[in-house]
Amino acid sequence: MKARNEASLAVLAEALFLTNLLVAPGLAFLWLAWLWRVKRHTADAVGRCHLEQTFFVSLWGGLLLVATVFFLVSFGADWGGSWVVAILYFTCIHSTLVLFGILGLARAMAGKPYRYPGIGPKTPACD
Repeated sequence: MKARNEASLAVLAEALFLTNLLVAPGLAFLWLAWLWRVKRHTADAVGRCHLEQTFFVSLWGGLLLVATVFFLVSFGADWGGSWVVAILYFTCIHSTLVLFGILGLARAMAGKPYRYPGIGPKTPACD
């Protein structure tokens, strides 16, 4: 029974990551942040790996989104370059984060650790 609960934590972390990107931004992140704060020391290696990866990659994604919005606000929505930046963000960065989240969810469902390529923090739980 314990192994199922540990895998459930990893699946929940990845599901919250995807929910934050696709359905309920902010609300799902708050839930993920709370879960990370409560479970980061007591979770098993796989659960801790997925919690740390999703939490910190969500922070990076949020930072990039804020930078994109700041760029739009700074240069104005009437300038074409602003829309190029916004479209590039959603086409390249956002969709890549969704793809990585789907791969992470598949690994969590298999009970295996997953490190987000390039942006995921190096943690002992994911090695």
